[in-house]
Amino acid sequence: MYFPDNRFHGNKIEGALPRALSNCNKLEVLDIGNNLIADTFPSWLGELSSLYVLVLRSNRFYGSIGDILANYRHKGYFSSLQIVDLSLNKFSGNLNSEWIGQLKSMMAKFNSSADIVRATNLSGMAEFYQDSTEITYKGSSVTFERILTTLTAIDFSNNRLEGTIPASLGRLVSLRVLNMSHNAFTGKIPAQLGGMTDLESLDLSCNELLGDIPQELTDLTFLGTLNLSQNQLLGKIPQSHQFSTFENTSFKGNLGLCGPPLSNPCGISPAPPSPVHVDDSSHVDVMLFLFVGLGFGIGFSMAILLRWGWIGIWFVKSVRAFLT
Repeated sequence: MYFPDNRFHGNKIEGALPRALSNCNKLEVLDIGNNLIADTFPSWLGELSSLYVLVLRSNRFYGSIGDILANYRHKGYFSSLQIVDLSLNKFSGNLNSEWIGQLKSMMAKFNSSADIVRATNLSGMAEFYQDSTEITYKGSSVTFERILTTLTAIDFSNNRLEGTIPASLGRLVSLRVLNMSHNAFTGKIPAQLGGMTDLESLDLSCNELLGDIPQELTDLTFLGTLNLSQNQLLGKIPQSHQFSTFENTSFKGNLGLCGPPLSNPCGISPAPPSPVHVDDSSHVDVMLFLFVGLGFGIGFSMAILLRWGWIGIWFVKSVRAFLT
């Protein structure tokens, strides 16, 4: 079935995604973003060898992304995928490293010519047909009226993904945009991410990432946008190459980080709180107050006893005089 472009972006489509789309074996672009679709991840689309844009953003998709691979390993699984945007849904669970390993088109440098991607399956119309899509690029929502072969992007932001970030992402050497912010990823930032040498935008903010920033990330010499804020990172911020150009907003919210561009210098621990110092004169004043108070109390008690003593003597004398 010839169906190169399927874009129903920004409507009020509800329900589940029609399984009949798996019959569109020439489908190249599937953009159903900003709808009300409630379904699990459409792993059954993985067999569409021509699909290079998959946009599911801002719907009600839920569940795991990549646990269903066994049926597709021998056929190829999203092997042509160039842009995948799953942001603003309710996907959860760990991100399967094998799922990332199926994205073959992002592992090669073949698309470095910056040609315009055309609907080559439309015989006689390739010169007039061009796809477009909208993705978050360098922190802003950008509509690309022409999709170039160099435009490769993964956006898994604003979901409920957890576990560690797969080191296999480092194999996606032609990836330009990676956004995994606003999830619940834990563990360290994989040093293998330094292998994505074409990367221009990296956003891992608002997760629960630990440890230091890998020095290997300084190998990303095309990196123009970096956001590692609101994690639990620590140690000195690398200063080589592009890292020396980023502002403190790229690292804020990580109390353990130090060094430029942050104002927190490395190697200086915060001073422990000093004990309260009381001088000798204060001790003297306190002791004098205690003695005066003690003396006053004793004197007051003696006066009461003496007074009751005289009253007793007078009472005894009065009784004796009455009896006699």
